[in-house]
Amino acid sequence: MNIYLVGGAVRDKLLNLPVKDRDWVVVGATPDEMLAQGYKQVGADFPVFLHPQSHEEYALARTERKQGRGYHGFSVYSAPDVTLEDDLKRRDLTINAMAMADDGSVVDPFNGQQDLENRQLRHVSEAFAEDPLRILRAARFAARFHHLGFRVADDTMALMRSMVADGEVRDLVPERVWQEVQRALHEVTPVTFFEVLRKCGALRDLIPELADDEAAFETAMAALASAADQDLATECRCAALLHPLSPAQVLDRAAALKAPNDCRDLSRLVVELAPVTREPSLTSERVLELFNQADAWRRPERFGLLLETLACLPDGLDPDTRNKLEQAMEEARSVDARSLMAQGFKGKELGEAIGRERFRIIGRLFG
Repeated sequence: MNIYLVGGAVRDKLLNLPVKDRDWVVVGATPDEMLAQGYKQVGADFPVFLHPQSHEEYALARTERKQGRGYHGFSVYSAPDVTLEDDLKRRDLTINAMAMADDGSVVDPFNGQQDLENRQLRHVSEAFAEDPLRILRAARFAARFHHLGFRVADDTMALMRSMVADGEVRDLVPERVWQEVQRALHEVTPVTFFEVLRKCGALRDLIPELADDEAAFETAMAALASAADQDLATECRCAALLHPLSPAQVLDRAAALKAPNDCRDLSRLVVELAPVTREPSLTSERVLELFNQADAWRRPERFGLLLETLACLPDGLDPDTRNKLEQAMEEARSVDARSLMAQGFKGKELGEAIGRERFRIIGRLFG
């Protein structure tokens, strides 16, 4: 039995980056031998075990063979005769296909260290084409390491284009697509993720509204870059990405991507309300409509995210208007319903009285 540190931990060590998660591969062992040493098996599709002390994942060396289209359709073989090189060969990129032994020596059968030096994201083998999710992973690593000078190698980009032309991306499970998109939205330069997908043609399958419209793509990327620079929440980044779409398109695209409801709803509000905040002179009537349409009274936290996102859009919400809207909302939400009830208002009349008081407060700021 031989145990090696593998994948991203090795890559990040060699790049002198912090290592967040460590994965291990075990060569020459059986599940019974792992259980006998106190490991706990957790893998259903292939043998993965948790270390009895560290609880880190230890996977038995394995190979995979494609049997169908899309992300699914793989047969997995794991046995003591599977070598370390066999296991590394099934991985996506050469920089992720290295292993490190206990003595610190690096096992690098596919020249991952050279690609690290050359800042290349290159596929390990033609088996890359068997899993279309790897297109998104390659784009995500490009987004993660763009600031270090990494780019997708020409031969890998050509392979990705071929995979897209074969229709493989359309077979991806939407939930897995969203997982990659969500992670990409929080990479160092998320714009790079969508630029790579557009370059290889995959964006046309995933977000066609942006793929063929240069102006829409550029304004989406500008908004996303601003949201990332301000370290905004996932909902804001998603809404910034989708803001060039129509409300109906936003709902369709969010459903197709299996985006969470919070992302869908904020994206829709941004599209619907951005034109209001661009009006040359906001009146108190329009501001009250804005607050009501955004359901700001019941969802003040989401309203805050809405303003943050609107401020990221090109020609979006200017700082002075944003400050006035925030102040108006804070003061209008402070209307004391109990005081109005003490004056005899109740039922429908109470709701109307609260609305009049809120309108009066908003009027002090917006006229």
